[in-house]
Amino acid sequence: MSLTLSLVASLSAAAPVQPHAPLRSNDIKVVGTHNSYKKAMPAETMAKVRAVSIAIADSLDYAHRPLAEQLDAGARQLEIDVNYDPKGGHYSKGSTDPALRRPGFKVLHIAGIDNSSSCVLLTECLRTILRWSNAHPRHVPIMLLFNAKDEQYASRGGVDALPFDAAAWDALDAEIRSVMPARKLITPDNVQGSYPTLRDAVRANHWPTLAKARGRFLFALDETPAKVAAYRGARRSLEGRLFFINTDEDSPAAAYLTLNDPLADGARITRDVAAGYLVRTRADADTKEARFNDTRRREAALASGAQYVSTDYLWPDPRFPQGYQVRLPGGAVALCNRERRGADCADEDLDPVR
Repeated sequence: MSLTLSLVASLSAAAPVQPHAPLRSNDIKVVGTHNSYKKAMPAETMAKVRAVSIAIADSLDYAHRPLAEQLDAGARQLEIDVNYDPKGGHYSKGSTDPALRRPGFKVLHIAGIDNSSSCVLLTECLRTILRWSNAHPRHVPIMLLFNAKDEQYASRGGVDALPFDAAAWDALDAEIRSVMPARKLITPDNVQGSYPTLRDAVRANHWPTLAKARGRFLFALDETPAKVAAYRGARRSLEGRLFFINTDEDSPAAAYLTLNDPLADGARITRDVAAGYLVRTRADADTKEARFNDTRRREAALASGAQYVSTDYLWPDPRFPQGYQVRLPGGAVALCNRERRGADCADEDLDPVR
């Protein structure tokens, strides 16, 4: 290998984790929930969907308890779907909910169809989460994962979502910051520091220590390459932005990856976690695993090293007799991530909130 190539290789290699170094915010493993705001669809609506497609109906046939109850039970990653509505009322078709007529982002799964949400306004969701955090200030950092909804559902009886243009992305950052104090946030700029790019900082393990990250939140945008590129804009990394973005490992903005299939991507997840990235994966999807108590995906997710393992079953669904659910071993809320820290990990629960 030439001197130049050797230098490039050394600069791009991830910094090794030093034994007995303080735990950092990427050195943990927690369980979270998928579409965390979602309540059960009304029976009448579900029957209409089932008449069109049993498979689609089954995939939508799940629900979550209120956000604070999930946090009480140990969820440390929540997922929120946001719909742009700067003037208010765009998503109020067929609904008498006054919240839908107010300006601001709406938290809905399928606009006009799967509208049942425990907090219709994004600001309402965030205030609920912030109140819980303020009451439990020693919790490990919580990741709030966002989908930016722009699907067109009018032809299927729903509502066509408004597009996410430059104004929408700026408004999303601003609306979150209007609720979340800066002291409660872990942002890309916090992690990047003086490094040339966010990726350089992550590969150098420049995440905040767990001690400094307690009681704080980080936001991740789980979206398509086109959407995350629009959110990033012309920035070299994510300078000034609130969200980390789902991107590939070689991007200057790389810090977070969505790798939802731990059976197919287990080796990649383990490699990326060891390199310093944050990864979210899913233990189940579309209610399939829960219906048959198929634990293969859950076990692969927990073994992969992904920091955030998402589920629709923090509690078992009583309709499914075999009791499928997803929790960390021993009922812990947060564990040291052995795929990053190896023998340096102890077995104790890192989160004092029980």
